[in-house]
Amino acid sequence: MSTTIGRRTRHFVAAAMVGVLMTGAGATASAAATTRIAWGACADPDLAAAGARCGFLTVPLDYARPRGATIQLAVSRIPHTTPDSQYQGVMLTNPGGPGGSGLGLAALGQAVPDGAGDAYDWIGLDPRGVGSSVPAISCRPDYFAAPRPPYVPGAPAVERAWLSRTRGYARACAEENGPLLRHMTTLDSARDLESLRIALGARQINYLGYSYGTYLGQVYASVYPARVRRMVLDSTVDPRTVWYRNNLDQSVAFERNIRIWFGWLARYDSVYHLGSTAAAVEKLFYQKLHELDRQPAGGVVGGAEWSDIFVHAGYNQYFWTQLAGVFAGWVHDQDADTLIGWYQIVDGPGDDNGYAAYNAVSCTDAPWPRNWATWQRDLSSTFRTARFLTWLNGWYNAPCLSWPAPAGRAVDIDGRRVASVLLVNETLDAATPFGGSLEVRRRFPHSRLLAVPGGTSHASGFFVGNECVNGVVATYLATGALPARQRGNGPDATCAPLPQPVPGPAATAQASGIGAARSPLGPASVLGTPSARRAR
Repeated sequence: MSTTIGRRTRHFVAAAMVGVLMTGAGATASAAATTRIAWGACADPDLAAAGARCGFLTVPLDYARPRGATIQLAVSRIPHTTPDSQYQGVMLTNPGGPGGSGLGLAALGQAVPDGAGDAYDWIGLDPRGVGSSVPAISCRPDYFAAPRPPYVPGAPAVERAWLSRTRGYARACAEENGPLLRHMTTLDSARDLESLRIALGARQINYLGYSYGTYLGQVYASVYPARVRRMVLDSTVDPRTVWYRNNLDQSVAFERNIRIWFGWLARYDSVYHLGSTAAAVEKLFYQKLHELDRQPAGGVVGGAEWSDIFVHAGYNQYFWTQLAGVFAGWVHDQDADTLIGWYQIVDGPGDDNGYAAYNAVSCTDAPWPRNWATWQRDLSSTFRTARFLTWLNGWYNAPCLSWPAPAGRAVDIDGRRVASVLLVNETLDAATPFGGSLEVRRRFPHSRLLAVPGGTSHASGFFVGNECVNGVVATYLATGALPARQRGNGPDATCAPLPQPVPGPAATAQASGIGAARSPLGPASVLGTPSARRAR
């Protein structure tokens, strides 16, 4: 599953595309920059208003052939505002995905409390194949056109339909993208970060990565440990499960979280009137899903699209009241306009770049089973206890079953030589289950883990307003100070989670299908990409 944190930045203008000459040989060749990036104006108004400059970095398509074909990476920068004597270096960022545009994250430093981000040059980057980088991957822009078949293959015809769709998507990716598909691994992107470090003239990097961006950080730190100064990994991917098993684990975790939301809805039955017990709410939820399978709302939102919309509730409690209004608006008022509006946000019809890049990375980072019988067995087994996400997640990843580029071997994540890492994770994060943070803490003995016990939100730093978490991260960025390392296999420090939301007057309007329930546009910006329902 794929999600990003941060606003998607699609339109980009640079003063010039400036090449960086690569030297060295072999798969681990280092990059040596003979010229710097030419920084020019950013077309994105938010970046421009934040004082960013934009440019392109030219890197090898294939690092084993550093003097061969090249591609361009779109880069943004907001320079430090402190005196040079207080300068702390460059801060590279990644919003997750894989497939998320990261140009907008150059502005993230301005959200760090107490001015702790001001001493860094904040660098945003569209990874190879993504967003404004050239070329940008696309396979079939209308792939998420609705309504689609039901996710759960209750009949052989449904299974055949999805297999045909996903295999067709993989074929289209081969036809449309050529050799780039063979060079989209996380290791390729880690080498791009190293090329960027050299182009920026930095001896070391600081790094802030969310979700999938934590795995990119792990890979970079394993390959270039001496180049890491400070690193924050928020919502940490488990390196043991890249990527087939990772998605099965996600489905189990999302089942827990969606049931937490059902229980919350039941607690506020006086507001939303969706059932007074979690079981009653769950029954109604799937009743409406099956009704939409038979007759899509507005001819657009079927059961598959319904599932996509409500996956947001498993990501972050920020969405609970808004999605409660969407649910209630459909149950009580048949408010198809709101459902269609949310579908258009989460599935981004007409743009598959994020999804195409997600597959290009995920399908080649490590091997996937190539026979459908294995997938069918594992998905069917997981579905018995994880009804909500299992088949959605399975079909989302199914292009990997027949992906046209070969898969490599997962990088051996080894952080023993990395001097300083801060890990952040809420213990009930569904997209990146907490066990991943414990595993990375073990592999990075100089790291510290800040946990949020009982928190259900994903990639929350600087986005959901937890002042305790933000304060620990800000202190680390300002001073390098980490919490004391504790014995055992647990967190080194904790912050209390934010309280669960309480419906206010707006919720009453949402429950009746009016007002805020008809304006879902704001929150999706937190998730960023088309197909934002799927996260790591």
